[in-house]
Amino acid sequence: MARRREFDREAALEAALLAFWRHGYEATSIAELTAAMGIRPPSLYAAFGDKRRLFEEAVRRYQQTYGAFTTRALAEEPTGRAAIERVLREAAAEYASTEHPGGCLVITAAVNCGPESAEVEELLRRFRTEARAAFKARIDDDVAAGRLPAGTDTAGLATFYAATIQGMSTQSRDGARYEDLLAIATLAMSAWPATREAVTTT
Repeated sequence: MARRREFDREAALEAALLAFWRHGYEATSIAELTAAMGIRPPSLYAAFGDKRRLFEEAVRRYQQTYGAFTTRALAEEPTGRAAIERVLREAAAEYASTEHPGGCLVITAAVNCGPESAEVEELLRRFRTEARAAFKARIDDDVAAGRLPAGTDTAGLATFYAATIQGMSTQSRDGARYEDLLAIATLAMSAWPATREAVTTT
């Protein structure tokens, strides 16, 4: 008869997520993970596989919880401009929150990793690439609807806002307050191209 697991798997996964978020993938050891999760190494391996698979599951959890504001904003707002502005403003609040580690796990967890962590770096790079593509899709929507000029460099604009998000994450890790990050978001939105109506009336 299989022995029943004696810990809360979801609570343990949340603890692992916070450890990876706080210290990064490579700097978070198995010993630190098991201490944070309140389990022994055999239980970690039995429930989650190895460290990399635990990290992948933690990232998915992050995307569904702390990082879900981006997906919601892009899906719910009626225009690309409104969607991206909401992403920036909500990022300012989320990244500066004192209820969890600062910044974005997907942006910071694999900085300066060695060759042995190439798969982890690629995983996070893929998430960031997908987010940039989602930005571009919403900007393309504004071009198609006539809210932006037909010649707008939508790929370049998406990359600019993705870079802004990455910079805000880094600034928050360096101690930037919500007000500081909100100021960055506001300034970044001033780079949004003039609407077609503005262009035709000047």
